[in-house]
Amino acid sequence: MVSTEPDVLEAEVFAGGSRSLLARLSYTSHIPSNGVEEPKSSESSGLGIHVVLRGPDRPATGYGCEPDLGPDGARRALARARRAAVVDPDFRSLPRPGATRRGLESHRDPDLAALRDEELVELGWRIVDAGLRTFLASSRLAALAGDEAGLRRLGLILGGDVTVSQASMAIASTAMPRPQTDESTAIVATATAMVEAHHAKGTGWSAGPRLADFTGEAGADAVRAAIEAIGGERVPAGEYTVVFGPQPVADLLSNLVVPACRADAFHASSTPFLGQLGRQVAASLLRVYDDGGQAGLAASRGITDEGLATGRTDLIRDGLLVGCLASWYEAQRLRHDPRLADKLGAGAPAAAAALVPRNGFRAAGPGEHAYAAPPRIAASNVVLEGAGAVDRDELIRSVGHGLYIGRIWYTYPVNGMAAGDFTCTVVGDSFVIRDGRRGAPIRANAIRINDSIGRLLRHVVGVARERRGTPVWAADEIIYTPEIAVTGVPVEAIDRSEEGS
Repeated sequence: MVSTEPDVLEAEVFAGGSRSLLARLSYTSHIPSNGVEEPKSSESSGLGIHVVLRGPDRPATGYGCEPDLGPDGARRALARARRAAVVDPDFRSLPRPGATRRGLESHRDPDLAALRDEELVELGWRIVDAGLRTFLASSRLAALAGDEAGLRRLGLILGGDVTVSQASMAIASTAMPRPQTDESTAIVATATAMVEAHHAKGTGWSAGPRLADFTGEAGADAVRAAIEAIGGERVPAGEYTVVFGPQPVADLLSNLVVPACRADAFHASSTPFLGQLGRQVAASLLRVYDDGGQAGLAASRGITDEGLATGRTDLIRDGLLVGCLASWYEAQRLRHDPRLADKLGAGAPAAAAALVPRNGFRAAGPGEHAYAAPPRIAASNVVLEGAGAVDRDELIRSVGHGLYIGRIWYTYPVNGMAAGDFTCTVVGDSFVIRDGRRGAPIRANAIRINDSIGRLLRHVVGVARERRGTPVWAADEIIYTPEIAVTGVPVEAIDRSEEGS
């Protein structure tokens, strides 16, 4: 219907639906609680239409949407697109099919797609039960408590959530008239535990595409980490060799590296890697890539929300910057930028290989589709690997004396994204490394790190072997990463008066 309109030169029609199911955890051992709160859900579906319209001088582009998948909704969305149409000098065309064909045909788990409310609540209880078993079986807590009443007085708080995502989409355009469809599911769990009498906190999490992979061990991990954090010590300011756990690595990648490796960041000159394509930006042992088409990872999909094949985009290979995350629009815009060589660090031939549009998504979280906006660049499954990877314990032994940082928060760039400087606060799951072994736990909120992501990447000296799927709050992607060891990390002590803030 849209493509037959006389003023329409090109048209793209996108239909998307997303459903998110959530069970909130709220268990307290010493205050009456529900343990698992009532399940909640949010659901949206609708139509987005992108058109290229004839204009008096040059074509104009517009986007309109409606929460109605029928013909009337399409007409209203088209009317909105006409009203919103503007001349964009950077616009080249709607997405065109490439040589690469989709590899992943289906990423939908039937069990997650048909999950009932009762089953969702049961998933929440698996986390709570695993946490309680760990709490009650702890010999350390038994020694501290003395008896059952003392154990109760220690106080266990266990919170978090289980989120199930169910998503589907279809897309067709004048350039790709045959409709393409995709369905996906994912399950993500997070848990935070606290032994209240000792102000000790721990965290756990899991992420996967299948219900069969869910175990509830996030609760056990969180409680175990909270118990290990009892008696946390302050550490003096200084430069340390630090082993960053999966959560800190994920936070650093999601907040600093991924945004710096987007085509729009290079176009805006808002990246610390400006002009560095093909050059050394990290330790030679390091590899970072995004792969939205790999089976078995939580945020995989068969096609992007532009109808193009997903796949692997290498960002850093052997320490060299080799590629960027790109959507069709941003790839075209950067490739035709008169300052391409200055911004990216390479001319047109190399730029074409580095700017393959595998990451144009209408993202609203891992695996979800937001029909109300055109695609933007979003990562999917970001993977960090390293040459010469070793077991986690061997990585810690190789450090000798240093710190293990297991959880950070408030990670954000300072002095602008292009500077690469960042700050974060250490909030748990951390300990001192002495003589290559685990030492005393580090007190939460007692130290912060102010560093440069460029310096940190160049000083990676070791990578563990086992990677773990790690969700990041409010992020589109899931990060798959092991621990990494970094030398010369500047650590600052937080004043005691700031600890509670």
